[in-house]
Amino acid sequence: MATFFGEVLSVYSRAVEEDEYDDMTRENEEDEQIRREIEEKRRVDVFWLSHTDSGSLSCSDLIIAAGPNATGFVSAYVLSSGGWQPVARVSLWNERSRTDGEPSCVLYQQKQVLICQCSCYVAEDQLFQWTEKVLGCVQARGLSVTVLSDCSVAEYKTSDYLSGSSTPFLRCLKTSTHTSAVACPLLEPPNISCGLAAAVLTHCEVKRIPAVLYQLYSDVLHPDSLNMQAYRETVSAVLKLDQSPGAEVLQKITRVCAVQSNLYT
Repeated sequence: MATFFGEVLSVYSRAVEEDEYDDMTRENEEDEQIRREIEEKRRVDVFWLSHTDSGSLSCSDLIIAAGPNATGFVSAYVLSSGGWQPVARVSLWNERSRTDGEPSCVLYQQKQVLICQCSCYVAEDQLFQWTEKVLGCVQARGLSVTVLSDCSVAEYKTSDYLSGSSTPFLRCLKTSTHTSAVACPLLEPPNISCGLAAAVLTHCEVKRIPAVLYQLYSDVLHPDSLNMQAYRETVSAVLKLDQSPGAEVLQKITRVCAVQSNLYT
């Protein structure tokens, strides 16, 4: 439409505006529904196996193992010694999670020590849920947390040359409230930790829980006896370890990991 001065004015149709508003509302509702379904599917849940009063486990030490060598060490050197009872399992789903039906994240307890063996991948958007729900199951008073985590030596930044004979090696990070001695040198800047290990350490720092993270740098992506042995000094003061696990135990751990990592199986 034009005025008598020749100015062109836009003409709006109220009916068109209402139709566009209805379409936008419908799309927003559909997006919200999809978002809720995704959040529900990616929930992290803790299921208790032998503990009735969930959320109030009392223990002095919590050890969290994440990564093939860390979880392999727990299986070969800790759980094989006997006396450990599974008390809970953590259920989660993401694009990289296993679907073979076996629990991939289990909590075991023996007296005042709790071990969380996490062999599954925890996605970035699930890290906060995982730390809040798993650590929320344990009374924080008097608690000390130790995290064992694997990392590729290719991610280790140093000005010195690293030969093959220098791996595997350990580095650690600790919270401000952790005052006990550590079993290896501190992680040098600008190196960082990420993933589940970093999320647990951050949670403990915020909650002022004494915690230490031991990060194993190795050029081997799958567990072997040399890599698993490197973790022994990190928990020897807390746990009774099987100093010489049988060959069958070690072969079973490495064989299971090899099958799970096979591209064609």
